[in-house]
Amino acid sequence: MAKTEAIYFPSMALMIGLSTLITIMVGSLDVVNNADGASVGKIAEFVLYIQMLTFPVSAIGWTASMTQRAAVSQKRVNDFLEIEPSNPNTLVNKAVVLQGNILFEHVDFTYPHTGIKAIKDFSLQINKGDKIAIVGKTGSGKSTIAQLLLNMYQAQKGIICYDGIPLDKINTNDIRTQISYVPQDVFLFSETVENNIKFGIENATLDDVKRAAAQASVHTEIEKFEKGYHTLIGERGVTLSGGQKQRISIARALIKKPQIVIFDDCLSAVDAKTEKEVIGNLYSYLLDKTAIIITHRIFSLFEFDKIVVLEEGRIAEEGKHDDLMAKKGIYADMYNRQQLHTTEN
Repeated sequence: MAKTEAIYFPSMALMIGLSTLITIMVGSLDVVNNADGASVGKIAEFVLYIQMLTFPVSAIGWTASMTQRAAVSQKRVNDFLEIEPSNPNTLVNKAVVLQGNILFEHVDFTYPHTGIKAIKDFSLQINKGDKIAIVGKTGSGKSTIAQLLLNMYQAQKGIICYDGIPLDKINTNDIRTQISYVPQDVFLFSETVENNIKFGIENATLDDVKRAAAQASVHTEIEKFEKGYHTLIGERGVTLSGGQKQRISIARALIKKPQIVIFDDCLSAVDAKTEKEVIGNLYSYLLDKTAIIITHRIFSLFEFDKIVVLEEGRIAEEGKHDDLMAKKGIYADMYNRQQLHTTEN
């Protein structure tokens, strides 16, 4: 398209320019030679005629270009709309209410488009109300765990169960409406703060929104905005700081009042003081809920029932904070390096 436009539009401009020059030249010769009816006014008249006739011709190319762009865009939209779910849940005939028990049994997962093996022989039992931390270096497979739990991908090997029911026997909509998930890449809409927080919740009131914002430690900052909760934020929250966007996303997750909450590195953009405040609020909020916190930073102030250390898709270590520190392995090394970095700052 770029090559065609590069040839077409300059060619049309050249033809229009040449037509105008030829008209002026022929008209000038007629005037000089005193031809019948020749005059400067006639020359100007024909130049105007050329301009009036050539613009519609040149516009044909411009219109064709626009049409082709629209056709390509429409094809992309149609391709997206016509995608069939990879897991249509055809075996599901009743709604499932999740209690919070999760089981991974020898799960393997390889990303189909890249061939990267993200999870290898992963087994983990999470009981209702447990607080689980999944830590590890970048690329160790932490976020893949969350994507498997939300049925964004299906494991090639092994079983994932909720309350003893295999994941492929549960309607995907039931899973995603009953689990709150805060991703790494926060997406906020070009809407008010209130509508961003209560997105997807039909009957949420402003009091519910404020309560969720307070639990996410962002209520005070929102109140300082010129229009408070009615402040319009730009696409992807461009008018907010990274920490504010993450905490609004946390508030959006908390307002659902789910039984299972998954946080995927959701406090990477907040300062240490705010992080402690958010963790304190989350600890009281999550008392009776199953929580999976995926992070590359270790929250020593949060008492986890189990900490899972991933390395190259496998569980390298698991246990409580004190037990892992006593092993002096990967977790202890990560914690010591984090404390050293905090001290230096």
